[in-house]
Amino acid sequence: MTEANTVPATPTTSADPTRHFAVWPKRLPRSMSAPDTTLWANLDITLRRFPDRVAFVFFDRSITFRELHARVESLAGWLQQKAGVNKGDRVALCMQNSLQFVIAYYAILRADAVVVPVNPMNKAAELSHYITDPGAKVAICGSEIAAEWVAANRDVSSKDASVALQHLLVTRYCDEMTGGRLPDADVPAAWRAWLDFEAELPEYATRWTDALGAKLVATPPTAHADDMAVLPYTSGTTGLPKGCIHTHRTIGHNVVSGAVWGNGTMESVSLAVVPMFHITGMLYGLHLPIYLGSTSVIMPRWDRELAGTLISRHQVTSWTMIPTMMIDLFGSPNVANFDLTSLVYIGGGGAAMPAAVAEKLWQQFGLRFVEGYGLTETAAPSHSNPPDAPKQQCLGIPYMSTDARVVDPTTLRPCAVDEVGEIVMHGPQIFKGYWQNRAATEAAFVQIDGKSFFRSGDLGRVDEDGYFFLTDRLKRMINASGFKVWPAEVEALLFRHPAVQEACIIAARDPYRGETVKAVVVLRSDARDVYPQDIIDWAHENMAAYKVPRIVEFVDALPKSGAGKVMWRALQEKESAIAT
Repeated sequence: MTEANTVPATPTTSADPTRHFAVWPKRLPRSMSAPDTTLWANLDITLRRFPDRVAFVFFDRSITFRELHARVESLAGWLQQKAGVNKGDRVALCMQNSLQFVIAYYAILRADAVVVPVNPMNKAAELSHYITDPGAKVAICGSEIAAEWVAANRDVSSKDASVALQHLLVTRYCDEMTGGRLPDADVPAAWRAWLDFEAELPEYATRWTDALGAKLVATPPTAHADDMAVLPYTSGTTGLPKGCIHTHRTIGHNVVSGAVWGNGTMESVSLAVVPMFHITGMLYGLHLPIYLGSTSVIMPRWDRELAGTLISRHQVTSWTMIPTMMIDLFGSPNVANFDLTSLVYIGGGGAAMPAAVAEKLWQQFGLRFVEGYGLTETAAPSHSNPPDAPKQQCLGIPYMSTDARVVDPTTLRPCAVDEVGEIVMHGPQIFKGYWQNRAATEAAFVQIDGKSFFRSGDLGRVDEDGYFFLTDRLKRMINASGFKVWPAEVEALLFRHPAVQEACIIAARDPYRGETVKAVVVLRSDARDVYPQDIIDWAHENMAAYKVPRIVEFVDALPKSGAGKVMWRALQEKESAIAT
């Protein structure tokens, strides 16, 4: 680290970074040892402990740990022997929550390779980056998005064939349902077409059933705890998304800590609806059940009626969610018919739980919503509310083994109680840096008291009890129902529209999503008969749905500084003033 990234020891006037120990759950240790094993080993160990226990439920299909292990082994053999995957290779994984996601994820790990989780809402223009940046030669995707991957690979190949995909493994979601077909019940009508979609494939593609049907044998695993395991991508204020290097150990710490923090046991039944390509869904819907030997009920996407049905039928005990899901569920006309009494633990993040909804959960079900906070860089939680003493609209207290503080974002001096500053964290779950981006990595860390702290880019404060609260963001970011939208990425995509000369993305208030995306656009002088809806429609075709501007405003010019930079903050402040 540079000298500028170093500050002296914490002054006595600052908030005590251990003050939250006074509210620490008495049953729990303040720190946890990260396992010295791989994530793959968790499945191997659970197989021996609970071979015939149901691991995952996916519509009408229940798969045991024995069956899951066998399918993972078979796919790992195909990856090594047919797709040429070697130790440390990055393999893109892009699909909705499904048995295939689980099998593919652990097969990549079993092959000693690295999982690159990709949002299946992305379009071809976005997917190209997930081929070239990680150097992925193999991708695994759902059939409904196969055409986008083929188009992305065609674009990559036209520029440099040496960095293009060599193998594409494609699955219909019903490939892992009973009899390879959709069940008659439970499947929402709007889902049936894409769950059973059969894509036309290029010659370098292989169908899921053929790969598993080959029953190839993988070589013995050789990965270690400190080898890279997962490379999830996160965006920022500038440039393209950056890969966050996570090892088996960084993820493993939060797997073990999460199990203990949430009172998880092998008898737990969880609802996996937060997307598994997202670090939170990955941790709680995938890794935790496999580590515990418990059962996870998979939902490909959110649907309130299906969620209520599955919780009732399978007596779900644990549910990690985005608060808008609970709001939506309570809005169902059938909510009174759902049996939610089995739930003993609910929590999540991405947005604050409204006080009225939290009160309803407590009054009707005796449930306290446990809000947490974390980033892709922190392997999900760096903070969580104590389950027995949560505060509303609060990030919680630093997680097990985590030292979190609030510092002045300019001087990096520690802040006093209730003084606003930047949240920084040190702990075993912190990522190892950005993939092939030394400058961004160095900028992301600072040395305090002889320890390396990650700079979150979020502004917050610590109260007198040691609870953290989010107040604002240093980085430009829009939080739409828990999905992080980075304006620079959306702007870069909008510039591809032939009528767009300039664009600035800001946040607009939304009664349901909290925030939504607004585009302030300057049209080219030769643009004719272009309307805001035209921009929106084009965006739907060229970017993930959650990034699409829901509001488009045409202006003659964008406000700019003397240096020619777009003054996005001025536009944001103007929009915020209108909303209030």
